[in-house]
Amino acid sequence: MNELQYFNREDPAHLQGYRTILATESIHPYMNAWWPPGHIIGYEHSFIHNVYNLLNAVANDERCSPDFLEGAKVNAVLDAMSKSAETRKWVSVPEIVLV
Repeated sequence: MNELQYFNREDPAHLQGYRTILATESIHPYMNAWWPPGHIIGYEHSFIHNVYNLLNAVANDERCSPDFLEGAKVNAVLDAMSKSAETRKWVSVPEIVLV
């Protein structure tokens, strides 16, 4: 759950191969709020991080990201992908703007 597999084709041939990167070392964002490195951080924790970001943005009167506009743009892409899969044709993504 908290591991990344990394492969770099630019590595010398004798060093190429997948490397496991633990994403629970203390240098990663949010890790000071969780248990020691090496313990599993699950999918559900990403929601806690989003709430943390939202509450901090509100408390500090800062822009929160992602915001509703970014969410609407993501949904537009997902809708276009779904329509494209159904029709088996290219579907353009409409431009989403604030009104």
